Amino acid sequence: MPRESGDGSFLRRLNHVAVLRSLHDMESATLAGLARQAQISRATAEGIMEILLRDGWAEELTAGSSEGQRGRPARRFAFRAAAGHVAGVSIGASRMVGKVADLSGQIVATATESVPADLPSADRLAAIVRLVERATAAAGLAPGDLTAVGIGTTGVIDGEGRVVKSVVLGDWTGVPLQAELTARLPVPVLVENDMRLAVLAEHWLGAARGRQNVLYLHTGSRIGLGLLFGGVPYRGSHAAAGELGGQRSSRWAAFHHVMDYAMSVDPGELRAPSQAALFAMDRAREGDEKAAAAVESFANALAEGLVTLVTPLDPELVVIGGSLAQAGELLVEPIRRHLGGVSLYAPEVLASELGGDAVCLGAVRYTLNHAERLLFSS
Repeated sequence: MPRESGDGSFLRRLNHVAVLRSLHDMESATLAGLARQAQISRATAEGIMEILLRDGWAEELTAGSSEGQRGRPARRFAFRAAAGHVAGVSIGASRMVGKVADLSGQIVATATESVPADLPSADRLAAIVRLVERATAAAGLAPGDLTAVGIGTTGVIDGEGRVVKSVVLGDWTGVPLQAELTARLPVPVLVENDMRLAVLAEHWLGAARGRQNVLYLHTGSRIGLGLLFGGVPYRGSHAAAGELGGQRSSRWAAFHHVMDYAMSVDPGELRAPSQAALFAMDRAREGDEKAAAAVESFANALAEGLVTLVTPLDPELVVIGGSLAQAGELLVEPIRRHLGGVSLYAPEVLASELGGDAVCLGAVRYTLNHAERLLFSS
């Protein structure tokens, strides 16, 4: 039975939110369709729609003509995603990325900033603000036009957006990141761990679409982990879920295989672990059997570490992300094979579809979730 708004302001607000949410969730809708979806009368839906049109939250679509159609076509409406925007920022040691999206999640602008890895925290904070300003300007906006800004950063992040500990950025531990950026930007700022945002992005747009229980393994200059349970990133009791070690680069012994190979082939070149892995992967693609064996040993060592997580957590999917995921099946297939041989219920293993954009896109999605909670709150 249709729900009428009556005279109460609370019921009017409930009906308003119901129509707005229905419009947001549908590509387009008629008044009759919105009334059914929101369980209100058509007259109530029409009154609310006039308010949404006036306030810029909805737009009326141009009626198309259909041959043989009789009578006036029903008016159709759509959610106006450009009525609001959010920004997401990923903070890497030497590279930061900022993206601006409308309320449908469409990316409308991207900006990047290169910084020294040893940049002092005060200068890094200034660079983040500068990046947000450049990204919003590229979208034809000012920072104050945003609904909120989401920040993805390495380290343990507490509930107030403070960096409790960071082993990647030396001058980052203890920085009250959310408070510092809130003081510098004219809109709310949200802060979350980068690996949790990466797995959120894969669930939104990447390899984990439609999956509920996912383990995301970041492979690159460090090893990181993101966990998704029931479609929601898992933070743990102390927001430290996914932190795999206390060493500065969070490296696993798995890199020894590719480092030994790189040194044996090119002893005059000193390479970081991730660079050695990429070197071995490139040589393996060219048909070097020793390189292929080193890469497979590297992948098997990663898989052995994953077993200790896969067995108790029972994920349906493992996503391999980070810079080394560009190797694709060269890295993924040995991990898949190893887990298949030892797991009672072997998860599917896929390479990330988002690459280096995962953290920034996760920050966008995290901030969109915040914007939608505000927009659809009763």
